[in-house]
Amino acid sequence: MTTRFDFDAPAELFPTASRGFRRKVVSYRRFDTAAAAIRYAIEELEPDKLTGAVLEVNEERFDDAAIRNLYASDGFPLQRGKAHLQDGGKQ
Repeated sequence: MTTRFDFDAPAELFPTASRGFRRKVVSYRRFDTAAAAIRYAIEELEPDKLTGAVLEVNEERFDDAAIRNLYASDGFPLQRGKAHLQDGGKQ
């Protein structure tokens, strides 16, 4: 990311549902802030729904790897959950 990420911007999260060989997008959620969407994706989504998920912020899209990187970044403004602390920050 060459520009500073806006964790305060509204965001939409499009998780995936895995069914055998094919994946499809399931219902999405809107969040008041990108930080809340990222925390939800990492801490609440089942791992198979995070794989292939897309976060949209300010008309820019971020894949599951970028979501994990944003969550682990020094700029992430919210307190991280216990799962993050137990695994040393690795998701």
